[in-house]
Amino acid sequence: MDVATAPDIHPTMELDEAEAGATRERIVTAEEATQLAELFRLLGDPTRAQLLYALLEAGELCVYDLTETVQVSDTAVSHALRLLRTAGIVASRRAGRMIYYRLADVHVRMLLDLSREHLRHG
Repeated sequence: MDVATAPDIHPTMELDEAEAGATRERIVTAEEATQLAELFRLLGDPTRAQLLYALLEAGELCVYDLTETVQVSDTAVSHALRLLRTAGIVASRRAGRMIYYRLADVHVRMLLDLSREHLRHG
């Protein structure tokens, strides 16, 4: 395939400054891109993904219940939850000596739902 017929190259090989400028104004900033990359890195771990989907399905679970559900050690669950809580992906509440975890907000729920739907679509 030559350069003129390549689908990802502009046919005139000239910069459309208006289009490039308008697109540049709409894309995420470098700081937002860094934050998004960190979010997706956190979501990219299979154990953390399973924990998040367990919370999506159950609503709220303690470490012990998450350990039994995902079948990994309580140390691994606690470490994963600490990372997810620090990132604002999960929230927690204390009830006596127990700490219960849940998804932080509706946006996390939507992200997980859309991700699962995307997997099922393909």
